[in-house]
Amino acid sequence: MLVKIAICMLLCSIALGSVTTEYETYEGYAIYDVFAENDEQKSLLYRLSHDEDFDFFILPRQYDEPARVMIAPDIVAKFEDLIIDRGLTYKLVNSNVGQSVRKEREQMQNARNIQPEGRISFNAYQRYDQINAYLETLAQNYKNRVTVRTVGRSYEGRDIKAITITNGDYVASKKVILVDAGIHAREWIAPAGALYLINQLVENYTANAALLSKYDWVVVPILNPDGYEYTFTNARMWRKTRKPASMNCMGTDGNRNFDFHWGEEGASPYACSDAFRGQTAFSEPETQMLRDLMLSYKGRAQMYLTLHSYGKYIIYPWGYTSSLPSNWRDIDEVAKAGADAIRAAYNSWWTVGSSTNVLYAAAGGSDDYALAVGQIPISITLELPSGGNGFDPLPSQIDPLVKETWVGIKAMAEKLNAKY
Repeated sequence: MLVKIAICMLLCSIALGSVTTEYETYEGYAIYDVFAENDEQKSLLYRLSHDEDFDFFILPRQYDEPARVMIAPDIVAKFEDLIIDRGLTYKLVNSNVGQSVRKEREQMQNARNIQPEGRISFNAYQRYDQINAYLETLAQNYKNRVTVRTVGRSYEGRDIKAITITNGDYVASKKVILVDAGIHAREWIAPAGALYLINQLVENYTANAALLSKYDWVVVPILNPDGYEYTFTNARMWRKTRKPASMNCMGTDGNRNFDFHWGEEGASPYACSDAFRGQTAFSEPETQMLRDLMLSYKGRAQMYLTLHSYGKYIIYPWGYTSSLPSNWRDIDEVAKAGADAIRAAYNSWWTVGSSTNVLYAAAGGSDDYALAVGQIPISITLELPSGGNGFDPLPSQIDPLVKETWVGIKAMAEKLNAKY
């Protein structure tokens, strides 16, 4: 049986990076795909995913899809022994994450050297300041259709921006589609997907005008700017916010911090865990901001989309239980419209279903809160496709991945237009 390693040997060393400017190298960290063949083995992986020593990137319920997990170098051998002892099989995906991180940084630098001046591009991941500058440029260039406002501030004092995109009518009672991305810091492709959505609705307006006839779109492209910037400057695989959670550990998983079945299954009470639920519900200024934004559109917002990675999943509530909401057929119809459109355009298969039945229980999520408390009838999480180790598609992959995602989002919005 694997002896539990002291928490800070693995994760708190990364958390303490906030005290220095040293970049976490991830030298010697390994990534595995682990295959379960029965319910007992799946249950073991689920239990391990609650242990602070294991960083599970993804944990599907399906037997034909492996779990992916990152392990610190000092417990690699013990992890392999545990897996073998329990009869699971595994594949070593990456023997040294540090090498991959170095390569990604080089590729990012090369991609930025060819980025067009004053425009957004999808050949590199954009930093926080670049994203905000792009939003302000759109507001300046398309004054009749675009407004940008600060809807909150992060723990470290960064403005959290929301862009409202209309067709110029500015009808006060008009219905709304609310979108956010980047609540999990390391999921860089999610803000990229939100930026492409914004780009299409604003700069490619003629082709997409129908999507704005009945609905205004409100988009928050970076919900967790502190964590997002930290992944560029200190620790690439950082997931949480950056508010201190205990004396030794930083951050809360924003997507476990919402006050609907908060603290239940799939949300950790341990501050060093990547799935830490927070000391209280809505302990984070970032989740408070999204809550207030949702509630400000109560009665107007008809669809909520939250962009994550990775997986090729279009999933919906409930996250706290395998039971389904009363209107699940309506949500499922919209979600399947997106998956069908992507399959037709790219021959790419996205899985549709409730989050607990497709993946595992994760209570306190924004999508559950949006449906139950925000009363947004169509609440959907998109897990964008993977690349590299999972969270690190190459810069050359950004453009095709966000275009694929946009096809699904557009189809879901068209279905919403037809139904509501």
